[in-house]
Amino acid sequence: MTLPASPADPAALTAPAADLWKPVLTRALIALAFGAATIFWASPSASEMGWAGGVYLLATGVTLIRGIAQFGIGAKQPAGKVMAAAGAAMTGAGVATAFLGSELVFGVIVALGLGVLGAVELYLGILYRGRSVLARDWLASGVIGLGTAVALPFFISLGAHALLGVAGGGAIISGVLWILAALTLRHDARSVSSEAVN
Repeated sequence: MTLPASPADPAALTAPAADLWKPVLTRALIALAFGAATIFWASPSASEMGWAGGVYLLATGVTLIRGIAQFGIGAKQPAGKVMAAAGAAMTGAGVATAFLGSELVFGVIVALGLGVLGAVELYLGILYRGRSVLARDWLASGVIGLGTAVALPFFISLGAHALLGVAGGGAIISGVLWILAALTLRHDARSVSSEAVN
């Protein structure tokens, strides 16, 4: 006999919200916008790099924190608290990067924010494997985030353009992943609602 999940169970999971695709799509669009900006930005200054990266991290962090309830993990459960901590880390890293714009700050702080988020997404992907519609996306996004975080410090000496290129490349890859997830979730939500009507 399986016991019901207790509130303290980090793996407790409720049904994700029908509009789960909205925060997923928002996150994808933020990542793709940042990635596209880095592609076409020929010679950013350290300050401009800091603001661009800071806004990207801040917007991603806020989107994650606001979307926790829709993911199907309770905000007061350990898994929800871990996701909130990752969102807070991204938000804090975004503010620090925006106001302390330098190559060293960008390379270290952005790597720290992306690394924390990547580790949390790997944890959630493993924890909810086979039980959450986002589990595989969290696993892939976690690997992308950790890979970007590990690479960033090695590009500090190459300047703002190289740092933005690495961060933007990771953002584009994760943005494509999350936009595919959002479209799938939106399609599935429509299918379920049309079945309910019939």
